Amino acid sequence: MKNFLSIECSCREEIEGLVESATRLKAARAAGDFTLRPLEGQCWGMMFSKSSTRTRVSFEVGIGELGGTAMFFSSRDLQLGRGEPIRDTARVLGRMIHGAVIRNDSQAEIEEFAEYSRIPTINALTELEHPCQIVADLMTIRERIGGWEKKKIVFVGDGDCNVARSWIWAAKHLGFELVIAGPGDFCPAADYLAAVDAPNVSCVHDPVEASAGAHVLYTDVWVSMGMEDEAARREEVFSGYQVNTGLLAVADPNAIVMHCLPAYRGKEITEEVLEAHAETIFSEAENRLHAQKAIMVSIATG
Repeated sequence: MKNFLSIECSCREEIEGLVESATRLKAARAAGDFTLRPLEGQCWGMMFSKSSTRTRVSFEVGIGELGGTAMFFSSRDLQLGRGEPIRDTARVLGRMIHGAVIRNDSQAEIEEFAEYSRIPTINALTELEHPCQIVADLMTIRERIGGWEKKKIVFVGDGDCNVARSWIWAAKHLGFELVIAGPGDFCPAADYLAAVDAPNVSCVHDPVEASAGAHVLYTDVWVSMGMEDEAARREEVFSGYQVNTGLLAVADPNAIVMHCLPAYRGKEITEEVLEAHAETIFSEAENRLHAQKAIMVSIATG
């Protein structure tokens, strides 16, 4: 694997391999085994135009544990902030660093960076996808309920966001049932779903109907970064799409609740439900570290 830019461009074997590798790396870390150091002597750049807690910390820790050095750049630290084309920045950094982790608003820019830098590039979040999150999520599902095979996963809320899109492609590749429960204006467009061509993916506007028999209830914030001016409208539109005890009542009795965080209690999820499922949700956050280490190991050794 040269780059990790999207779940769309991944395949079943690659995704399953990353989950298995992440599981081994988690066990090794718990045992105090840090002998695997494929990034020894390497310097990786982290270019973030969006704020971050889990993504930044997990990548910096992961790069260090794999033997590398991480350099963090905000949008103010690079000439990109003054209008330098991404391809020029890529050509420069490609001659100095060994890999790049990018979190910004443009999938196209990350792909352009990978093309012109010619160094391994990882998508740490764009407007289209959040692929690292999905690998960690799948790892968590395997830990908690044994896997995603023959399971029903329900995404409640903004079904047209980057995390939901990555879930759609994961369902396409892995074959589990995915139901998006969201308002009409916030479900994936019909032409997008037609292009995905996955009969195991559906959109339902009634969250109770969607959640019936669900093995996983998954949610994300209603107001993503950069959409703060839409907050009032979004909170009104999504008010009926909260993960709460009502949805859990119709889900599978052993259903788990997941959230990619940060969570806004009382909005997309209730305090009661979040705290009842905190062990799963915060293990999911921890698994970002192991999943991203697996991605970097695959790139470094593949």
